[in-house]
Amino acid sequence: MEVVICRSYDEISKAAAKEIADLLNTKPDAVLGLATGSTPLGMYKELVRMHKHDGLDFSQVTTFNLDEYVGLSPDHDQSYHYFMHENLFKHINVPPQNIHVPSGTAKNHKAFCAWYEQRIKDCGGIDVQVLGIGSDGHIAFNEPTSSLGSRTRIKTLAKQTIEDNARFFKSAGEVPIYAITMGVGTIMEARKLLLLANKKNKAKAVADMVEGPVCTMCTASALQLHPDAMVFIDEDAAGELKMKDYYKWIQTKKPGAPKSA
Repeated sequence: MEVVICRSYDEISKAAAKEIADLLNTKPDAVLGLATGSTPLGMYKELVRMHKHDGLDFSQVTTFNLDEYVGLSPDHDQSYHYFMHENLFKHINVPPQNIHVPSGTAKNHKAFCAWYEQRIKDCGGIDVQVLGIGSDGHIAFNEPTSSLGSRTRIKTLAKQTIEDNARFFKSAGEVPIYAITMGVGTIMEARKLLLLANKKNKAKAVADMVEGPVCTMCTASALQLHPDAMVFIDEDAAGELKMKDYYKWIQTKKPGAPKSA
């Protein structure tokens, strides 16, 4: 796991966007795994800027989102379909038929989840998966105690997650209790992982993910087992890392590191 400590949220967003742009410049038909929430908004804004001003092309790209609330239609203003359309898709040239977001209104959830898993495989697998992290250390909607080998399925949201997400709704009572989410096992099959986190309220979760044991109580800790995972955080989110100085040392020395044969 590579930990990159940035000076600001803006720097996090630009660094993550550059990773995606570098991929698209070498593999125009890349498959992107995308996340919602407030953390990736800056990254999406930067990708839109790159598209409009630098010619970053999404015309061959395929996307898969991590999750969606059960019960919310795509046009609901708090659905993740709506979020992605408003903050990214309508501003770039990704073909609508190449966009995949879990259905919160599927009549047969089990069948839909199986189709979503197969669709990812049919498209060649995810090249880069963008992730955020919950204050309790969850990724996507894989709440604490979720299996680290789990696949796309319905999950019951934890009370902490509902409280954290209540700020997007009129009240906590309006937050859906269930969500369809990619599983940890699904996420771990992506070729590269990019996790973004900022602010002090994420510091403990980041420390548990990076330096704690790999365990189901912090599903993000599974990233320790991935061969190519990058974590972009600011100073506040890095506040509880015991090895913070070492991660910064690595950053300063990386350009001169010996190259693999």
